[in-house]
Amino acid sequence: MYPFTYHRPASLDDAKARLTESEDGRPLAGGMSLLPTMRFRLASCADLVDLNGIESLAGIERSDSNLRIGAMTRHVAVAESPEVRSAISALAALAGSIGDVQVRNRGTIGGSICFADPAADYPAGLLGLGATVNTDRRAIAADDFFTGLYETALEDGEIVVSVEFPVPERAGWAKFGNQASRFAVVAVMVSRAADGAVRLAVTGARSYVFRVPEMEQALARDFAAEALDGIAMSSEGLNEDLHADKDYRSHLIGVMAKRAVRDALAR
Repeated sequence: MYPFTYHRPASLDDAKARLTESEDGRPLAGGMSLLPTMRFRLASCADLVDLNGIESLAGIERSDSNLRIGAMTRHVAVAESPEVRSAISALAALAGSIGDVQVRNRGTIGGSICFADPAADYPAGLLGLGATVNTDRRAIAADDFFTGLYETALEDGEIVVSVEFPVPERAGWAKFGNQASRFAVVAVMVSRAADGAVRLAVTGARSYVFRVPEMEQALARDFAAEALDGIAMSSEGLNEDLHADKDYRSHLIGVMAKRAVRDALAR
C-alpha cells in the first residue's frame, strides 16, 4: 500500500468534514474491493475515512411500497432480513449469492455500488428494481447512478446514505457465477411493477450494468419466459475474458433472463 492517514469518524457530519478537508480522501465501507486494490497499489488516497463506526448508516426499514436499506448494511443482513424476504425476496437471494461467507459478513451494499465493479451483483439489483440512491447531498435514480467502468455519478466527497427500492409486484434473480470468485459472468434481475412496467438489468456482460429494452417490452406484453423467445442479444460491446467470450455472454444473457423470469413467477 501507499501511505495514507486513517480516520474513524463517529458521525456522518464528522465523516463529511474529514472528506471535505482532504485533498484526496476516500470513504471506506466493507473494504472487500477497495482494500485489495490499495494493497496491490492499484488505488491510493491521502486519507481513508472509515464509515464503520456510524451506526445511522446501517439498517433496514420496510413500508407498504418501499424498502430502505442503509448504505453500511452488510450483505448477510440483507440476505437474512425478514423485511427484505417479504418485500423483495429476489433481492435477498441476490445478497445471498455474493462472494463467500467472509465477504457477505463484511461487504456492504453502499460499498458495492460505489465501487461499481462490472461483475458485481448489486448494480443489477438497483437497476432492475428501479432503486434510488440517497446521498448526503441528493437522491440519484439507479438509471443515472452507474456511468462507466468502476464509475458512478458520485461527486468528490459525496457519501451514500441509503438505497430505496420500490416494492415490485414480482421480481426474479438469476446468476451464472464464476466458480472461483463468485462474481457474475452474467446475472439478471427482472421486476414487474403493479402498473405492469417491467425492468430487466444485466451485470457481468459489459463494462457496467445495463437494461435490455427489447426484453422489457416483450415481458410487458406477456410476463413469461417464452416471451423472450427469438430475442437475440448482439455480442458487440460485450466483455470477453478467459471465463467467457462475447458470443457465450450474448447467449447467457438470454438464458439468464428466462431463468430470472421463471424465478419471479415462482416467488
